[in-house]
Amino acid sequence: MQIAQNSVVAFHYKLTNDAGEVLDSSEGRDPLTYLHGAGNIIPGLEKELEGHGSGDKLQVAVAPEEGYGEVQPALVQEVPRDAFQGVDDVEPGMQFQAQTQEGPLMVTVTKVEGDTVTVDGNHPLAGEKLNFDVEIAEVREATEEEVSHGHVHGEGGHEH
Repeated sequence: MQIAQNSVVAFHYKLTNDAGEVLDSSEGRDPLTYLHGAGNIIPGLEKELEGHGSGDKLQVAVAPEEGYGEVQPALVQEVPRDAFQGVDDVEPGMQFQAQTQEGPLMVTVTKVEGDTVTVDGNHPLAGEKLNFDVEIAEVREATEEEVSHGHVHGEGGHEH
């Protein structure tokens, strides 16, 4: 079976940046399983997997606009230290969930200077070209329930 809309796909992957650093990998774990066409993985990778089948191996380069987007400078902000009530030591690398007008947003602390904390709401991989080495382990037709819920159930998927 080939990967198409509403198929369940299980695949192994290694994700690297342009410098060749491994950013993520399924090595030593179960394959990543998703419902094709439901927006469960980044668009550029999903588009390139379409039409492939079990056992296929491929290399996929995903541009930022098809991955986690370009860096949005407006998502980098300086906030007062006292906005982090109940946190004694705010340090670069820490992540917090901020409440915005558009809803919750994960932010990462990038700098702390005195009473000013710089936070970045961009995804850590925003602006990066993503390089995937992929091996497709399995492709099957999704169940009606999986399609209606928009995600995979059972092994490698969501349990209700």
